[in-house]
Amino acid sequence: MNFKNKVVVVTGSSSGIGADAAVYLAQMGADVVLVGRNEMRLNDVKNQIISNGSSTPLVIVADVTRDCEKIISKTVEHFGKINVLINNAGILTEDNIENITMEAFDKMIDTNLRSVIQLTQKAIPFLEQTKGNILNVSSTAGMKAVANLMSYCISKASLDQFTKCVALDLASRNIRCNAINPAAIRTPIYRTLGIDSEEEQAIFNTYQSRYPLGRIGEVSDTSAAIAYLTSDAASFITGTLLNVDGGALVAGFD
Repeated sequence: MNFKNKVVVVTGSSSGIGADAAVYLAQMGADVVLVGRNEMRLNDVKNQIISNGSSTPLVIVADVTRDCEKIISKTVEHFGKINVLINNAGILTEDNIENITMEAFDKMIDTNLRSVIQLTQKAIPFLEQTKGNILNVSSTAGMKAVANLMSYCISKASLDQFTKCVALDLASRNIRCNAINPAAIRTPIYRTLGIDSEEEQAIFNTYQSRYPLGRIGEVSDTSAAIAYLTSDAASFITGTLLNVDGGALVAGFD
């Protein structure tokens, strides 16, 4: 797979899945646009990309819930085009029907779904010019209910349906749209819930014992899947939700 001369926008690329995907694609020759709210962490990823000998990425400090126009305009101003849009930015909070607040629900939907719709819509004219594609980072939580993650599950199930609808809407314009649906991946996301390292490891151990492949996912797993679906090797694939889950859903786990 070769991404030379391709401009790839990666939202939420300051850490975790997004950061690793950006580094991975840059190593394959992509001109990467790093998008996130934390400038210091974005610059850490930028420096990692440069130290690997890849081309210098563009850093855009932005909030996807407010700055979609800024993200697209700055990318096109700098690189002149967009080949791939990776909608990775997202949040995870615990809630259920008894304790959820509409304020928290709206924040979840704004970040995990509404921003994706807006950013995708603004990118369409440029993706059409390059016959580019869109990759949404969803979750197995979009395919199977998870206790105490109600808003998150709803947002990811909606994202899955959005992926399929966009694939149909844009096929005639030669724009593909796919998603990956990871299970537990070793990222800092659990820390955002206030979980300490010991409890985090216990969670990972539980998943590892349940997943058929006997381990949890690594960011290298998601990056490889993202690279394939956004590459020319997948030129006949659109509307696909690719489980990156170690067999978890097949076995009935999340």
